[in-house]
Amino acid sequence: MRKQRRTKVRFGTFACWLLVLASAGQPLLAQAQDDFDIVNYIAYSNLLASSGQPSQTELEAVAGAGVGRVIYLAFGDHDTALSGEDRIVRDLGMQFVHIPVVWSAPSVADFELFSAVMAQSEGINTLVHCQVNWRASSFVFLYRVIVQDVPMDDAVLALNSIWTPSDVWRTFIVSVLQRYGFEPDCDFCEALQG
Repeated sequence: MRKQRRTKVRFGTFACWLLVLASAGQPLLAQAQDDFDIVNYIAYSNLLASSGQPSQTELEAVAGAGVGRVIYLAFGDHDTALSGEDRIVRDLGMQFVHIPVVWSAPSVADFELFSAVMAQSEGINTLVHCQVNWRASSFVFLYRVIVQDVPMDDAVLALNSIWTPSDVWRTFIVSVLQRYGFEPDCDFCEALQG
């Protein structure tokens, strides 16, 4: 079973290199990070970033940096939501996916839907956002550990650079990790251990 997973990772790495070569000359997420003034923006790689709510101007900059998909994890009627974000993103030529995650009750089903969306069009530059990057950074943390095999220490350091999860979110994160056979047992995991 582990052998199959390594083969998948090698193919994924190969596919990522092909994408990087194909997009040579285009600014990518990590390279353009200093150009963005989006709340709590963090680029994890040249293909994946998360943030708080971007403005229309910031979405235009993100599109210019080569982002092809925006995933929004909060509710569109939030006080700080961008009105008409779905149309703005589509008019900029990017995919828009809305997964409204209830702040006080994130679920494993929410993460599974997020993972299914991420699996579609693998290799597409993706910005995952919510209002202040707490939902988004949590989902990206889980995705990086569970799907991308990023070492938990590395992933949790990125998560903690944005926020220390509250009790509800810590419980959610641990339950998702455990569902996929992981334990929050790493040098920097004390914030997840409650």
